[in-house]
Amino acid sequence: MARRLAPSVNAGSMADIAFLLLIFFLVSTTIETDYGIMRKLPPLIEDSPEVVIKKKNLFQVELNQLNQLSVEGNLMEIQDLKKAAIAFLDNGGGSGDLACDYCKGDKDIESSDHPSKAIISLINSRETNYETYIAVQNELVSAYTELRNREAERLYGVSFIEMEENLKDGRYVGNKQKLRDRVKKIQSMFPEKLSEAEPRNQ
Repeated sequence: MARRLAPSVNAGSMADIAFLLLIFFLVSTTIETDYGIMRKLPPLIEDSPEVVIKKKNLFQVELNQLNQLSVEGNLMEIQDLKKAAIAFLDNGGGSGDLACDYCKGDKDIESSDHPSKAIISLINSRETNYETYIAVQNELVSAYTELRNREAERLYGVSFIEMEENLKDGRYVGNKQKLRDRVKKIQSMFPEKLSEAEPRNQ
């Protein structure tokens, strides 16, 4: 009796199928991207002179390992941070050369003298949650943006954000040099002085 041959499978198209599956997964898979903070770092200064900063011109913000926010030694909710930062930056408590004629704050002599002297110091623990750290950063940067928007609207009738967008827009038809000078003027009125210390072990 003749032996029956087992039926064989035609594997000629297996390579095509594998290739199509590879293409499918490459197209359909989303790769997560880590988002960072846009921050322009100052140039490295070899022998920087020692600068004396008045305590009232320093706004201390701390994040501990439990993600608790402390501002000037007092616990605070993150949603209240922006308002507190604006009050500090816009205080205008100085006199004479440090008088601020555009500040709309309380003019408290125990708070910042002038926006050019106001420094926000951020210290966090190494165990601080990344999302909490980013949220605090956003609130602080938002405080500067709101004050810059206010002055840009008052002086030029347009927001600071719109001025920056126009400066980056290659299709902008206005005078770019004039716009650049205006952006620098607003930045100088409320310079972003955000100091970040090395994270602490707690």
